[in-house]
Amino acid sequence: MSDFTSQRTVMVDSQVRPSDVTDRRIPRAMLDVPREVFAPGARKGIAYADGHLPLTGDRDARRVLLAPRTLAKMIQALDVGENDAVLDLGCGTGYSTALLARLSRVVTAVEVDPVLAGQARSALATVGASTATVNEGLLEVGAPATGPYDAILLNGAVMDMPAALLDQMKDAGRLVAILIEGGVGRATLWRRFGATFDHRPLFDAEAPLLPGFARQAAFVL
Repeated sequence: MSDFTSQRTVMVDSQVRPSDVTDRRIPRAMLDVPREVFAPGARKGIAYADGHLPLTGDRDARRVLLAPRTLAKMIQALDVGENDAVLDLGCGTGYSTALLARLSRVVTAVEVDPVLAGQARSALATVGASTATVNEGLLEVGAPATGPYDAILLNGAVMDMPAALLDQMKDAGRLVAILIEGGVGRATLWRRFGATFDHRPLFDAEAPLLPGFARQAAFVL
């Protein structure tokens, strides 16, 4: 057993399984997908650490792979089915995309950083995620041309949820992101019922704010 394989098993057994992740498909996917393939070269050795994995060091636009337990719980809340079409926003280097590809029919990933998008394409090809595609574009715009989607994942925090993304959900669709309100972050589930939407908090969580999702300052005369 390679060192990375051993670390992958420890990650699932110590971080994911004890965190109320009851959908057995998710731990299996995390055991199958080599997270180190999606880690920057200098950080491969900490690919299985208990926490967010830094992808970029920009202070004002820091990007990460979400902590394994946080990502697993968010994916579980999406309740992805094998025939579902999924939108993965802010995919970074594509780890979440690879996991979602093992649970669904097709995954469309969107990444605003062209360097990360290129790394995602390469990593997804390495792990054989043939049902996933990576597009470069603004995260808050999504990918309406290939929608609507059964499930949408945002890999980070938001301060507002644009109506344009909610509109890309199918009827009975689900969307999960980390919503910041009053300085507190909570993983939150949005659902669509015809022309209406609701949302409810799932669990406390923190993550860097995704590009394009800062609240716009109100104009005051």
